[in-house]
Amino acid sequence: MSVVVVAIAVYWFVGNLDSLVKTAIETYGSDITKTEVTLDKVELSPTSGAGSLSGLTMGNPAGFESDHAFKLGQVSVALDTESIGGDTIVIKEVVIAAPSVTYEIGSAGSNIDAIRKNVEAYTGGGSSGGDQKESDVKLVIENLYIRDGNVNVSASALGGKSLGAPLPAIHLKDIGKKSGGASPGEVTNQIIKAVSSGATQAVGTLNLDKVLGGATGVAKDAVEKGKGALEKGKDSVGGTLNKLLGK
Repeated sequence: MSVVVVAIAVYWFVGNLDSLVKTAIETYGSDITKTEVTLDKVELSPTSGAGSLSGLTMGNPAGFESDHAFKLGQVSVALDTESIGGDTIVIKEVVIAAPSVTYEIGSAGSNIDAIRKNVEAYTGGGSSGGDQKESDVKLVIENLYIRDGNVNVSASALGGKSLGAPLPAIHLKDIGKKSGGASPGEVTNQIIKAVSSGATQAVGTLNLDKVLGGATGVAKDAVEKGKGALEKGKDSVGGTLNKLLGK
């Protein structure tokens, strides 16, 4: 009888794997970033370990007006099938192709910086504090690639002008490996830090001084704060990415 129960449980798990992953990503993603995270479709094969995510979108924190902060293109994953159903899920590779990042400059800084702070608050900045909820499942990601992305700048001071720059390619290795697995919050924290640094580097290549030189009042203050964040970010991009890569 027990064998039958186990067989039914395994069948249910495998048959509902896609919907379970979709729910987990939307729930954890929204809690961690304090934004609305939505995902259109998940396709995972528990036998081959190959899978894909389509239509993953992260909205903006309160106080920002653009439609989204991140809109990912196709995301492909390769799982270690032997780890499925265990306490630590090992993901051999994640490839995020052609993500779109909206870098919105608001009165208190950028939306990307606000999301990063939300994630750090959730995880306690790497300490035991914060709002982080314990997760039964831990993650190890051996290789994560972000390629062919684009960063679009949004600010009221632009007056309808559109500014964009390529997002530098990102490669993170062995996320959660040293600790025996990372929580969803810890994984998100590392990825957001890397993307934030890359987006800051991309925006730093644009001539914001010339484009926004005539901004006044609140808009000018926002521009100055954004520029300050960009200069700080440009200095720390290399160090942040090297730290994440364990170099």
